Amino acid sequence: EAMEGLPAQVEVPSYFLCPISMEIMRDPVTLSSGITYDRESIERWVFTDGHGECPMTKQQLGAADREPTPNHTLRRLIQGWCAVHAVERFPTPRAPIDAARVETIVDAARRGHDLLVASLRELADIVAESDCNRRCVESTPGAVAFLVSVVKKHAADDTPKPLESQEDQMFGSVVDPPKASSPEDVALSILYSLRLSEGSWKRVLERGDNFLDTMASVLRRPSYLSRTHGIQLLKAAVSEMPPAQLTSASAELVEGVVSVVTDKLSGKAVKIALQVLCRLCLWGRNRVKAVEAGAVGALVELLLDECCGGSKRASELAIVVMDHLCGCAEGRLELVAHPAGLAVMARAVTRVSAAGTESAVRALHAVARHSATPTVLQEMLAVGVVGRLLFLVQTGAAGDRPRERAREMLKMHARVWRGSPCFTPQLNEV
Repeated sequence: EAMEGLPAQVEVPSYFLCPISMEIMRDPVTLSSGITYDRESIERWVFTDGHGECPMTKQQLGAADREPTPNHTLRRLIQGWCAVHAVERFPTPRAPIDAARVETIVDAARRGHDLLVASLRELADIVAESDCNRRCVESTPGAVAFLVSVVKKHAADDTPKPLESQEDQMFGSVVDPPKASSPEDVALSILYSLRLSEGSWKRVLERGDNFLDTMASVLRRPSYLSRTHGIQLLKAAVSEMPPAQLTSASAELVEGVVSVVTDKLSGKAVKIALQVLCRLCLWGRNRVKAVEAGAVGALVELLLDECCGGSKRASELAIVVMDHLCGCAEGRLELVAHPAGLAVMARAVTRVSAAGTESAVRALHAVARHSATPTVLQEMLAVGVVGRLLFLVQTGAAGDRPRERAREMLKMHARVWRGSPCFTPQLNEV
């Protein structure tokens, strides 16, 4: 079968094809196992997907064996074959950057603002060029720490800046920010693009300067790009943090995360912010901090927005966070005080997913057990909570645990709800 872009009668030599992509290799490189692959494919296999062996021979690759060696001879053969068969030649790949060059760029960036911006843009271009360059920048001593220091310095600058339009900021690649971007924007985009390893995150978090405080400042900035990259970095950071650090998260940080949800920064950013809240709300008084930052109202509005703009995952995450918040008295109080709070949770019981149902029922169970005033119980009946609980008891659609909690709630307040038309004579025995 002819490959795309090649005449039907031209047969490509098999050794020109990458064993992974089965396409002509643009930049052939050889592993220590002796097998040659296209650089993009094998680096994705080893470094992005995390495989520790050669895909063809299954030979385990040690840390020193994972960097492939360019196969210049094969690349010249492919280029010559392309010329003979009138196939467009692939451009010669640029040599990977080395640590000495990265150190030179970082040193230049320290010398003044003009050099800082130019140097950061050069680093952004280097990181965008290849995974090999990305790993080189990450492993260069002091490079990541320098980028964090740039973010910290400029995030702490409270000089007001005009809010850029979201459209202007969104069009521009992650690693090639628009020319108007601040040093903070560029440094954040580079840190995000580096996809820091567990070891690199550990070093960042162990530094004397508090990375969480820096991210809190970033999330308060007017820049759409800064906030987007900031919440993405925060998600990666909190996944590596021990409980002691998560417990000490500041109210400003939690407020910044909630603001991403409130402002509906973007669909992706909102989902990431919800994931961060899921992680933070497990520890210390972070649930209370989130409630005080307006998280309950933001979640209700999000769930009212046609189930989070059609995103089932966002709806599910929002319900999980609400479940966490209903684990404290402040969260339950805010939920029942919101005009649509109990209504959106009633809808979530049967309209999202099995996981969403379990979280919604658990949140409602907390309300029914700890915050069940006569007014709340009547509202639960009026907005459909009771009807959906009865549905779960009858069908068991979401599994045993939600069904048992639903049955427990119905028994708990049967005296108040039994007169409802929802209850049939058979259900009076629940």
